[in-house]
Amino acid sequence: MWHNYINATSTAEVLNILAENREHARIVAGATDLMLELERGVRKGIETLIDVTRIPDLDTITLDEDDVIHLGPLVTHNHCAASKLIRERAYPLARAAWEVGAPQIRNRGTVAGNLITASPANDTITPLAALGASVTLASMRGDRRERRERKVALQDFYTGVRRNVMQPDEMLVDISFPAMSRETRGTFIKMALRRAQAISLVNVALVLTLKWGTVQTASITLGAVAPTIIHAPEAEEYLRGKKLSDEVIAKAAELTMKASRPIDDVRGSAAYRREIVRVITARGLKALRDKREQDGFPRDPVLLWGKEDKLNSDQKAVAHRSPEEVIETTINGKKYTFKSGHEKTLLRLLREESLLTGTKEGCAEGECGACTVFLDGKAVMACLVPAPRAHGAEIVTVEGLSSQGQLHPVQEAFIQDGAVQCGYCTPGFLMSAAKLLEERPHPTKNEIEQAITGNLCRCTGYYKIVKAIEDASKMKG
Repeated sequence: MWHNYINATSTAEVLNILAENREHARIVAGATDLMLELERGVRKGIETLIDVTRIPDLDTITLDEDDVIHLGPLVTHNHCAASKLIRERAYPLARAAWEVGAPQIRNRGTVAGNLITASPANDTITPLAALGASVTLASMRGDRRERRERKVALQDFYTGVRRNVMQPDEMLVDISFPAMSRETRGTFIKMALRRAQAISLVNVALVLTLKWGTVQTASITLGAVAPTIIHAPEAEEYLRGKKLSDEVIAKAAELTMKASRPIDDVRGSAAYRREIVRVITARGLKALRDKREQDGFPRDPVLLWGKEDKLNSDQKAVAHRSPEEVIETTINGKKYTFKSGHEKTLLRLLREESLLTGTKEGCAEGECGACTVFLDGKAVMACLVPAPRAHGAEIVTVEGLSSQGQLHPVQEAFIQDGAVQCGYCTPGFLMSAAKLLEERPHPTKNEIEQAITGNLCRCTGYYKIVKAIEDASKMKG
């Protein structure tokens, strides 16, 4: 794993550390990909991790006077899914962000990290490419270590699978793209092997400017069908000047399919992927024509961040370096000081150093949700959080749900309704359910199902789990 872990307090500090350590340092934001890469030995030679999650004002979403939207480097997928601005002026991005992983993943994973990882199957790259996005990269260079910035169009950012033009001393500090106008409509469609926690088999983003029903401009981008996100230029050109009749849609979908260059792999054949490109492109164009592109997208997505209703409300700049300094944190309202465990995940710190074993390790890669805890008020997967992130944080585990000897309503309901079953996944379900009821005391069945998309039950007993959460909401009422 890593040797040094630094909780940075400013962008300038981050850039100076990158300038000194270059390829031996990596920035930690969500870390949902990086932690797995380090665990599996994919990222070699990394000695220093720079945690930027406590730096103020990096998670803002703004609209400037030129009608350009800016995303800070700490804007998460849940920030985008919840943002009124993104939903109204960049809907394809909102839809894609909501399709990523599950609430716990979306609470940590950042859009910037999704772009930097550079997988052609990463969901937010496709809509941002369709929207004409650019990224701003900053570094400290020269004898005097002066800050320099360069802006790169997203279409020029990628050089291959998981490869981009970033230099080792650079930090992505801004993502920008023109806001959609009143005449512009767009959508994002993802095809995966399951409804949540799934990598795209194929995805497509469509952004059309329409006037009196006639296409003025078209931007069609495809993910997971080539080494990088690609456009369908022949389809884009074909659509210009045409109305979206069934015949035109069928032809455009066919041209989009021809632009794809998929491969055979364990998740699907190239032939299947090509056909899916045609099908979902046609589906997206019809939805735009009929003004139904937001069908199936919740007006108020479940976030699992409780009652918080603004960005950056609980972040504090906490200077800290591991392993030179101890980790001081609060778990279930009690102060803890750890002199060891700096190189571990938060999950193993909780289980092995604090001996709070209620939080379970199921998959250790953010798939099962058994390790769900609350970190600074938000539900996260503890297996994907570096242990030093606990410094200065407030953490709640399943042991902290009860109060003064009284079980939480969801705990009572799980017992009452027989939702416990084998019990291994239960702590994660309880945490997700408790945070859901904090966020919305009387959730609908659909909202309950959204809340537990990140929790896997191998006993396949979801019916009793859903009923228990419904009954718990009545107890709280």
